[in-house]
Amino acid sequence: MSEYPNAIEVVELTKRFRVKHSSHSLKGVIMGGFRRNNQVELLTALDNVSFTVPHGETLSVIGWNGSGKSTLLSILARVYRATEGSAKLFNREGKAARLAPLLALGAGFHPELNGLENIHFYGTLLGLTRAQLDSKQDEIIAFAELESKIDTVMHSWNDGAKLRLGFAIAINTDPDVILVDEVLAVGDEAFQNKCYRKIESLQQSGKTIVFVSHDLKVVERVATRVLWLNKGVIAKDGDVTEVLTAYRTAAAQRAEGVG
Repeated sequence: MSEYPNAIEVVELTKRFRVKHSSHSLKGVIMGGFRRNNQVELLTALDNVSFTVPHGETLSVIGWNGSGKSTLLSILARVYRATEGSAKLFNREGKAARLAPLLALGAGFHPELNGLENIHFYGTLLGLTRAQLDSKQDEIIAFAELESKIDTVMHSWNDGAKLRLGFAIAINTDPDVILVDEVLAVGDEAFQNKCYRKIESLQQSGKTIVFVSHDLKVVERVATRVLWLNKGVIAKDGDVTEVLTAYRTAAAQRAEGVG
């Protein structure tokens, strides 16, 4: 059986959100009470977006706040449903891909469970069996460098510790596609370098990675391709240096109020 070429196929993807705005009618106040006026606005976060990601590629999605980056990742992670179009993820045999999403601080964790319990809780959400998690838990704990607090309840952890454990679990689940929103390297410089080495190892093993980042130095270091979103549409997609050069030029013009 030949290898299925693409890990991700996004076709004419549109996502709209219904936002309610409430206001009180002055006439209603005069007539003796508040009369709530609910207005519904449709906000388009993504507008007819199409692209593919071949297996083994590391795609960075960049853009200013409100450009649709996190919405795109959430649709790929099956958190949101598309309003129109489709976003499909595949393994190399063309079947549904196993995902490792790291989309938000504490996502997938239960604050009342300790670290070890959360490894099993989050790992189960990612589709691993109890036996698989038992075999991986020591490696996960060691990578996250959390041996001293793995038995403590998670609501007492700081943000950095949560991110480190989430990252360690995500990269040890043998996913087909890894989705990361803003966090690729966490902790001190030594831990960050360890994260980068792990990412490089995953790249060499042919894993597909999609990550959102505002840190263009991280993008330059990790990405093999960049997709720039602007107001829900693709502004540019392709070579890392070429796209970042265009993005930096546009950002400078934007800061000066040009264009």
